[in-house]
Amino acid sequence: MRDASFGQRNGRLGTATGTAGGASGQVPFFTQARTFEDLWPDIRSRLTEVLDNGKFSHGRQVARFEEALAQWTGARYAVGVNSGTDALVLLLRACGLRPGDEVIVPAFTFVASASSVVLAGGRPVFADIDPVSYAMDPKSAADAVTPRTRMIMPVHLFWQMADMDGLLDVAHHHRLTVVEDSAEAIGMRWGGAHAGLLGAGGVLSFFPTKTLGAIGDAGAILTDDRQLAEAAAALRHHGRYGRTLAHFPGISNETTLNGVNSKMDDIQAAVLLAKLARLHEDIARRARLAAAYTERLADAPGVLRLPTVVPRTARTQPVFYVYLIEVERRDELAEYLAEHGVGTETYYPTPLHLQECFADLGYRRGDFPHAEAACERTIALPLYPDLSIDDVDTVCDLVRRFPTRRPA
Repeated sequence: MRDASFGQRNGRLGTATGTAGGASGQVPFFTQARTFEDLWPDIRSRLTEVLDNGKFSHGRQVARFEEALAQWTGARYAVGVNSGTDALVLLLRACGLRPGDEVIVPAFTFVASASSVVLAGGRPVFADIDPVSYAMDPKSAADAVTPRTRMIMPVHLFWQMADMDGLLDVAHHHRLTVVEDSAEAIGMRWGGAHAGLLGAGGVLSFFPTKTLGAIGDAGAILTDDRQLAEAAAALRHHGRYGRTLAHFPGISNETTLNGVNSKMDDIQAAVLLAKLARLHEDIARRARLAAAYTERLADAPGVLRLPTVVPRTARTQPVFYVYLIEVERRDELAEYLAEHGVGTETYYPTPLHLQECFADLGYRRGDFPHAEAACERTIALPLYPDLSIDDVDTVCDLVRRFPTRRPA
């Protein structure tokens, strides 16, 4: 059934209307209502197949999605799981993380980057970030290496990859395994290689707000290593090797590893298959919207930094998942925009080394100044394919009108 509230979209930037339109003054931080209207015939057909097949998890649609995702990214193997966080945990375990092994993680990222290390039995060790790319600084990562360090986890945030040449050099010098938290990085590339494929492996998240988003939780592991892919595939299905995907009798396979239940649902795979077909178009639209933001905010008062693509030693391909700016009085700006109907997100209000769940690691304020500064100043503005140019105008007009100085 088509819901009239979805509105219409003719595909041209700036012509979308409906509940998210700038004319009403309401701009949610994220919505994909119009996207689903456009894709509903394909999604409905795929969901009908799922229902007719009677296999709702780890089935035929998942197998098709894994094959399509591997082809899209260029990975030899794609392993579908039920979340990006599980993808990280299983990848770390498949790479051989042992109890007490240290993994270097940036202090400025979502908590799952570090909590996955704990869940896999390791110990996170934090490093500072480059203040422009917001990704792990190779020098800080090198300073964090100890005799117990086993792995290094670059996180590709917002619109560009971490300095992979610098971090791979650190890893090579200290004989460390590189595991990429590429959860936000679908479509990003470094020297032609897709994010997640420069080290042992990487992950993708398909949380609904992601560049390729499901209608619930889902994730995937990418790798070119056959043994690693087989181990990850077994770990997601209670440690069972052999044929399990789309195979009912696989439930009785012999258990080889202590695995978990992290199978991808076929409903999510069906949605992702439909959206994957237009991913290039969505990425291009995100880039145009980001460019529109940059043009309108280039000289905005109180804006300290706009997104910057850092030059690298290799050819890179940025993808705008988030449009992040640094501003004075960040929390007050967020409240001001909310009062005017504009949704925002704070990435991230507290650096990981100061989170209560990692208090036992012994870090203190001042240990990672760039991460701490980013946490105080960064705010994400709405950015998604359903956004119109009128919405961008609404947001930018409000940012420019926000009083940059407190009343005397």
